[in-house]
Amino acid sequence: MKNVPWAAMVCLVLFIAGCERSPLPGGSPESNPPAEQAAVQSAQAWLDLVDGGDYAKTWQNAAAAFQTAVSQADWEKTIQAVRAPLGKLISRKVKSHQYSTSLPGAPAGQYVVIQYDTTPMLEKDGQWKVSGYYLK
Repeated sequence: MKNVPWAAMVCLVLFIAGCERSPLPGGSPESNPPAEQAAVQSAQAWLDLVDGGDYAKTWQNAAAAFQTAVSQADWEKTIQAVRAPLGKLISRKVKSHQYSTSLPGAPAGQYVVIQYDTTPMLEKDGQWKVSGYYLK
């Protein structure tokens, strides 16, 4: 997939995809259990939409940073091409989650890095929304 318009978003997620509970570069480990729990629930609801093929709604329910990085039409086209060949979801488990107030190359904000390659961000409206998505 050459020249994918959301490459910048994927680069951020690629960088953090291997993080477990180790500190993120440039910062110390942070913890915010209530935020982490809310973000995990939000990410799961978003992934349920992905798994159900409701790609328009995934874009509509994504963080503003995600929506700025890729248009809805480009997102729907790209996620359909990437996700469809994988078939029906068999299982998904949260491997780890880590709260952070900064991520390399991302705007300042509250983030929870959840390892199953989904990263929610706290939006100005107080809702946790996915800001990156990467399939391995």
